[in-house]
Amino acid sequence: MEVSPGEFGPDATREVDPRRIGPVRMSYSPQSDGAPDPGEVVWTWVPFEENDGRGKDRPVLVVAVESAGTCLAVQLTSKDHDGEGDFVSIGAGGWDGERRPSWVNLDRVIRVHEGGMRRESTALSREPFERVTDRLRQRYGWR
Repeated sequence: MEVSPGEFGPDATREVDPRRIGPVRMSYSPQSDGAPDPGEVVWTWVPFEENDGRGKDRPVLVVAVESAGTCLAVQLTSKDHDGEGDFVSIGAGGWDGERRPSWVNLDRVIRVHEGGMRRESTALSREPFERVTDRLRQRYGWR
C-alpha cells in the first residue's frame, strides 16, 4: 500500500484546534516556488473527522505560515455546501481536475509540513482568499 506525504511520521498532517494555536497572521502571498504559501491550494493527506487513523489525499487552502515553518490550511470539498454557515464558496480552479465548484470548511484547520505536501496546485485569486480569511478572523479572532 502506498503511503501519501503527510500520512505518517514527523511531517504528518494533523487537524489542530484553531482556538488553541495562539496568534495567527494571515496574508495573501502566493509564489510559484514549490513551497506552500498563503493563498495557494496544495495537496496533502488529511485525516478523516473521526480521527481514527484513516484519511485521504485532498486539497487544502494555505492561509498562514507559522514561525516553525509549518502551514495552517483549511480543507476543501467539492460537495455542495451552499448556504451552510461553516463553509465558504471559493469557486472552481485547477486543484480539481473536473473544475467543480469548491467550498472551504472553516471547522477543519489543518497543520501541514512542507515535507507532508504532495504538490503545489494553484493559487486562489485574492477575492475568495479574503472571503475565507475574513470568516476565519470573525470565527477565531485571527489577524
